[in-house]
Amino acid sequence: MSVIIFIKNPALGKVKTRLAATIGDEAALAVYHKLSQRAREVALALDVPRHLFYSDFIDGNDDWDNTLFIKKQQAGGDLGERMHLAFVDTLQTSYKAVIIGSDCPLLTPGIVQLALDQLEQHPYVLGPALDGGYYLLGMRKPSPELFENMEWSTEDVAKITLERMAESGASCYLLPVLPDIDVEEDWRKYGW
Repeated sequence: MSVIIFIKNPALGKVKTRLAATIGDEAALAVYHKLSQRAREVALALDVPRHLFYSDFIDGNDDWDNTLFIKKQQAGGDLGERMHLAFVDTLQTSYKAVIIGSDCPLLTPGIVQLALDQLEQHPYVLGPALDGGYYLLGMRKPSPELFENMEWSTEDVAKITLERMAESGASCYLLPVLPDIDVEEDWRKYGW
């Protein structure tokens, strides 16, 4: 079993752009670093291989320890294709995997471990986000149909994903609904 972490290479004006629209690029970058640190702490608390996928390039000199994370670069076009290819890559050496990002401030190691445990009984696990997306997705085999022709960053992503799982006849374990940080109001409400 493995954890896949998706991050963006932190650069001024390139991360948390919806948040930056009201708090500015520098503050948004600082928030992104805090959220990334949280994701790193969650991943490090789990005794599993950690596959870290960067958006633009592999950074060997950042806060993600080269000995504790298997560093790779995201491949593919849209977010769906990149996530699918990360699962394809990771599931070659693991019999189950979950993917997380760095937008969910309330994610805990216990929730990720629960997801990994539930993959023993269910082909899928989903952690729905308050905005209609998801903060975690887990599976035992690559499932391209979950990612194709999806309009990402909309309020229907989790719902459509669950419908596609149901259409395939597969069960899905639902984790608690958690917030993610997209705009200033989210950060004021759930940030620290």
